[in-house]
Amino acid sequence: MSDSTPAAPLVLDVWCELQCPDCHRALSDVQALRARYGDRLEVRLRHFPLEKHKHAYAAAQAAEEAAAQGRGRPYVEAVLARCGDLDRSGEPLLIEVARELGLDAEEMDTALIDGRHMLIVDADQAEGKAIGVTGTPTYVIGGERLDGGKSQDGLRERIEEIADRLLAEGTDRG
Repeated sequence: MSDSTPAAPLVLDVWCELQCPDCHRALSDVQALRARYGDRLEVRLRHFPLEKHKHAYAAAQAAEEAAAQGRGRPYVEAVLARCGDLDRSGEPLLIEVARELGLDAEEMDTALIDGRHMLIVDADQAEGKAIGVTGTPTYVIGGERLDGGKSQDGLRERIEEIADRLLAEGTDRG
């Protein structure tokens, strides 16, 4: 057996809501973290639709359908970039973004109607509530929860500190 097997990547869970302006602002931090750490950091979007945003639940389901069609991350980024439009336009915007990205828009519409991804969204939200998530974005890395809903100031740096420490510890364990 070889010790050269690559370690599993460090996981950063990002509890997000696609109608949330703070999540849109946090997108550049998430992209910078992906760029800095590459394959050593797995960034996982976790759904936490807030009741105050009436299209957030549908947007979470649409993101899951986009992932099922192989374009989850580009879809999430495109919807977040238009979160203000989502507030005004609702589900038609979700279908429009799918079409713009070359997804099967008819299948997207069907998924929103039949609710095939509701259980994933509900499970994410329940897990978030269980660990104390109350707003978005919220980050969890190495068991530490960081709330970005109040302020994004210094959060990326804090995530980098934690990631650097955990990755160094992982390297030391060999």
